[in-house]
Amino acid sequence: MGKGYYISKHLATAAMVLAAIALVTIIALSVVYNREKSKNAAKFSKATTLPVFPTPKTSNEPWDKYRLPDTLSPQYYNVTLWPRLVKNANGMYIFTGISGVMFTCEKKTDLILIHSNKLNLTVFKGHHAKLTGLSGVTAPAIKTTWFQSETQYLVIQLEGKLKPGKDYWLYTEFTGELADDLEGFYRSEYMENGEKKIIAITQMQATYARKAFPCFDEPGMKAVFHITLIHDRGTTALSNSQEISKTNNPSLNLTIFGPTKRMSTYLIAFVVSDFTYIDAKDKKGVLVRIWARKKAIEDRQGDYALNITQPILEFFEKYYNTSYPLSKSDQIALPDFNSGAMENWGLVAYRETALLYDPRTSANGNKQRIVTVVSHELAHMWFGNLVTVKWWNDLWLNEGFASYVEYLGADYAEPTWNMKDQTILYDLQSAFAVDSLTSSHPLSRKEEEVNTPSEISEMFNTISYSKGAAVLKMLSEFLTEPVFAKGLSNYLKQFAFGSSVHSDLWEYLQKVDQTPGIKLPYSVHEIMNRWILQMGFPVVTIDTRTGNVSQKHFLLEPEAVVDRKSEFNYEWFVPIKWMKKGQVQDQLWLLQKSGTVNHLNKNEWVLANLHVSGYFRVNYDLGNWERLLSQLESNHQVIPVVNRAQILDDAFNLARASIINITLALRTTKYLLHEREYIPWEAALRNLNYFFQLFDRSEVYGAMQAYLKKQVKPLFEYFGTISSNWTTVPSGHTDHLQYRYLEYTMNPEKIRKQDATSTIGYIASNIIGQPLAWDFIRANWDYFFKLYGTGSFIFSGLIRDVTYRFCTPFELSQLKRFQKDNAETGFGSGTQALQQAIEKTTAKIKWLEGNKEPVLQWFLSESA
Repeated sequence: MGKGYYISKHLATAAMVLAAIALVTIIALSVVYNREKSKNAAKFSKATTLPVFPTPKTSNEPWDKYRLPDTLSPQYYNVTLWPRLVKNANGMYIFTGISGVMFTCEKKTDLILIHSNKLNLTVFKGHHAKLTGLSGVTAPAIKTTWFQSETQYLVIQLEGKLKPGKDYWLYTEFTGELADDLEGFYRSEYMENGEKKIIAITQMQATYARKAFPCFDEPGMKAVFHITLIHDRGTTALSNSQEISKTNNPSLNLTIFGPTKRMSTYLIAFVVSDFTYIDAKDKKGVLVRIWARKKAIEDRQGDYALNITQPILEFFEKYYNTSYPLSKSDQIALPDFNSGAMENWGLVAYRETALLYDPRTSANGNKQRIVTVVSHELAHMWFGNLVTVKWWNDLWLNEGFASYVEYLGADYAEPTWNMKDQTILYDLQSAFAVDSLTSSHPLSRKEEEVNTPSEISEMFNTISYSKGAAVLKMLSEFLTEPVFAKGLSNYLKQFAFGSSVHSDLWEYLQKVDQTPGIKLPYSVHEIMNRWILQMGFPVVTIDTRTGNVSQKHFLLEPEAVVDRKSEFNYEWFVPIKWMKKGQVQDQLWLLQKSGTVNHLNKNEWVLANLHVSGYFRVNYDLGNWERLLSQLESNHQVIPVVNRAQILDDAFNLARASIINITLALRTTKYLLHEREYIPWEAALRNLNYFFQLFDRSEVYGAMQAYLKKQVKPLFEYFGTISSNWTTVPSGHTDHLQYRYLEYTMNPEKIRKQDATSTIGYIASNIIGQPLAWDFIRANWDYFFKLYGTGSFIFSGLIRDVTYRFCTPFELSQLKRFQKDNAETGFGSGTQALQQAIEKTTAKIKWLEGNKEPVLQWFLSESA
């Protein structure tokens, strides 16, 4: 069983003394800084005082590789930081800091590589760090130091070799900009009662801890962190651990936090603000606090989050069969935050909309978002934080798992909302949309495919989150939830405070696979590797006339060429739960291209993928489709709610892929006259919305509207709350107004940076706004790319939003031109999204050529 890293009592005492000395050190650094600033104004765009040695691109030097060598292993850090919440004489917000890291030499080496980005390091005797040996060991002298900008390393070459098994101490002092770039250690500004407030906050994932202090910034490089923050009187400092000491001075406070558990750098967090909180303790004494702006707390906007946090923590403790690993659970709502939320261990950060609920003005939809996001982040406290992936190529294991169990935790907190069923909409069907393209990628990519900050950011995508959730749900279904949960518990206990790869999880699930009543055709490894090591998914076709069952790689564009090779030839081991005329049958396994099912009756309807437990689409012979449509029209409730949504979504996508006729897919919507459940309607509207995007500039649009109005009328009468004026453009909603909002996205005083790209996306969702947004992005791509940085997660969503309507040859040519014109600037996390946009647009053009007229005629006939 893995254990946390513990330090001795003497070492802990020494650390406390060092922390106390930190105040004196930082003040001294401040004096030096103030003396020198008039001579050498800090140039944070360059972000270093170190010389940069260019190296040929063909270099095989370790400092030109993005992965750290396996020669050194960090054990603990002492980090003291002092953020200045007022501008200095140069008009800049800065922070100063000192950091020491104790590391163990694993292999003999004369080289130290440690990440450092946009930090100005203090020079000691011509070098940018100090190195000392511990426990009587003499450290070799430093030969030279420099900064390798491309790979973001501080490079330290030594005169001699470090000795394996020996411990060393590396010390640095530095200054950084407390910028408003939403990365690393940054500042946020907001207005309260007419006064501008400044707070200092962090976002370290995935590669931004190196912007706060020099560190071994890889997820597998876990260590214990001793954090000390110096901050202004009247402010509060928070970090991952509980405060253990606070020293007050006339104008400054020094807050010392207890040592963290052994953890990854991307989970480190600290906040300096004048926020306040509400709190409670759970049954085991864990302190739960919700932090936010004072006005928000006064207005009781944190109450809902506090009320659901305790039951969600309680649920996950039972589910994992493992106690919550920390003594506190702080959750903080931030005015500026690039992600929806971040699972910092013990100090979870959220956008305000993901944590705060105003009972006077918020809708029920806001509650649902809060409970799912909180559940997702708290799930990470075990899966992701306690046990972490060794490298970002297995990110899906962290995010896919949290995306799956977030619905379980939310369902426990709000048992009347049927949250478990919604995974079909927000994970499975979302994943299908991306994974049906040739530009998709496997859940687990090869390590060498994920190196640069941009490549790492690209992994934070629909495949990692939603496909990961859907595949893990399928695994849980065919193992059964109790067996799945028991295997998880054993896995977490084994790798606690450490890191793992996906095959480790398969091994521990395999160990509990011997449960009576569970028979798998192959090992968990063999079954699951086909789902995570090759991209895509199958469409399973059942012919009720012959009993033949077959599988084929589902592609939205059937003529597309798949360049990525698969060792499994795009075949899967498919678990099929099914029913026949309302009666549940024994589970089947499709282990080859095709197989046979006995006892099918061509007069009885068959429904496969019962409760949508598997990650695949289903097609049938025409006779079975007709029987299913007949059942939907006569008594749709015989078919489970989620399967009604599945039938709709599968049919429309099979038609888009030219597997079935489009009019057959459209006929699946006729029964909606009788449907009152949310999930089938949402599935239908998503697919019909795709048609609206295709046809809202053509003669099909009017007939489509007429048909949908007829289908919605009974639902309207049933609920009696939907506005009848939903097709009218609001007064004052003009091109000029939309373009003004687009320009506001370049002015943080008008629209916050965290909201800029989503604002562009909302404008692009409007038929009038879409071309405006596209032209705006093309004209200002350099600006946004430089503003958010190559490692930002936002670009994939931005490209997807502004190109969603594209379906003409002219728009395709614009896309390709945009790709060519900006090749030198790059697209960061949007690289794959741009290729997907080209692929989707190409597929739409081909589909429209053969289907536009039949769609028009069908809507005209059905709306008459």
